[in-house]
Amino acid sequence: MVAHPVDKATTLIPGTPEYAERLRYAWRVCSVTSLGLALIGVNASTLNVALPAVVRHFEAGAFAASWILLSYLLVNTATLVFFGRVADLLGRREVYLAGFALFTLCSLLAGLSPGVEFLIAMRALQALGAAMILANGTVIITNAFPPDRLSQGMGVYIGTLSVAQLAGPTLGGLIADTAGWQWVFWGNVPAGVVALVWGWATLRRVPAAERTPVDAAGNLIVFAALSAALIALSEAGSRGLSSPVVLVGALVFLALVPLLVVVERRASHPVLDLRLFGERMLTFANLASFCTALSRSALVLLVALYFQAARGFDAFTAALAVLPVPIGMAVASPLAGALGRRVSPYLLSVGGCAFNLAGLLCLMLSTGSATPYWIIAVGLFLAGCGNGTFLTGNTTQVMSALPPESLGVVNGFRLMIMNVGIVLSVATTLTVLSSALSPELRGLVYAGTLSRLSPVAVEQLMSGFQRTYLVLATVALAGVVTAACARPRRPAGRAAAEPSL
Repeated sequence: MVAHPVDKATTLIPGTPEYAERLRYAWRVCSVTSLGLALIGVNASTLNVALPAVVRHFEAGAFAASWILLSYLLVNTATLVFFGRVADLLGRREVYLAGFALFTLCSLLAGLSPGVEFLIAMRALQALGAAMILANGTVIITNAFPPDRLSQGMGVYIGTLSVAQLAGPTLGGLIADTAGWQWVFWGNVPAGVVALVWGWATLRRVPAAERTPVDAAGNLIVFAALSAALIALSEAGSRGLSSPVVLVGALVFLALVPLLVVVERRASHPVLDLRLFGERMLTFANLASFCTALSRSALVLLVALYFQAARGFDAFTAALAVLPVPIGMAVASPLAGALGRRVSPYLLSVGGCAFNLAGLLCLMLSTGSATPYWIIAVGLFLAGCGNGTFLTGNTTQVMSALPPESLGVVNGFRLMIMNVGIVLSVATTLTVLSSALSPELRGLVYAGTLSRLSPVAVEQLMSGFQRTYLVLATVALAGVVTAACARPRRPAGRAAAEPSL
């Protein structure tokens, strides 16, 4: 394929043939990156619903059940910045396509797992491929679109994740009840092959950045520090704050943070250029992303467990019950992208956080084993709309404010912060939810069979759901505050091309 890089320094005038050609190519790029995001989104949302079937198949305990999810999230989070930097040096197209290949292969092997330990290992390797895709998709889209159309591209891109999350729970429930949990992973294989071929044919080779030394020490410290922190945080609930695992993880993290600062200040080409994160808007926008991810990411898992463990629904029925969340995201994301030409990304971010908070408050105030479904659906739909709007606005706000040479590293950092929120969301939700039950009953929640045991145990679980929604709503309120503090002081870089009110 002939190299045909997009010259971002060139100002294209709408209506000219050059502008039209770039826009056509941008939408083809959007189809590739959206396919990648859909693949990852379907994989996550199907497993959230099918998790009880996987747990029952392997007869896994509560610890192993949580690590089927957390192993993927930990590895994915810890490698996002690394792959953003590697793509800057080796070529974004090549790393992106390699991610498709690895993700597809590991999906095939995960479905062949002879035991839960092998499945957890395949999930960790699968996370490496997902990190290659996620760390580069947003940057590829940002480079492809003209600045005045970036919000539209982001709206479609984020909207694709919403559609994936819309289809994922239904597929997960249907697969778990009919074909078997293995097809939750095997279903990724044909989609991954299609994405790899289409990406190879569509994406243009862009010359890699000037060859510079890779910050090996910085990468290792980032990986070690994140792994230590996330392991400590995810284990704090189940093993207690005094657990040796938690204490050692916390101490390792606290020791590595100042070391990372020293190493990165001395590095000629640091993996985390600390100067890029001193700008007030970027700081608060990333904090808002963290808070919203923490309040959002385990919602489908939480509600799926509610309908299976507390109300005795099968996986497919539970999957249908959680659909208002991805429906809300699917409606709001492209709408927010279209509004982005008239409304600033800042206002979209704040408004999205407010809708998310309203949805979680609705769920918290209506928690009960016999709550009418329409009330639950309203809360889920509001939360979905809020998150779709926020993701479109926040992503556009951050990416349009960056200089081109910083896109890869800062986008990796942005996704890493979001993924830390996702990991904490899953760990916190499972810990707070199960804290209302005795240790021997917690495994029944993950297996989705608690409702068969005792109405008393179900009522105890309801108090756990209410506390969980309260925690998530509190975090969502922090998201509103931090998003409001991310108001840009003046146009910078590509942000000058963004509209505002």
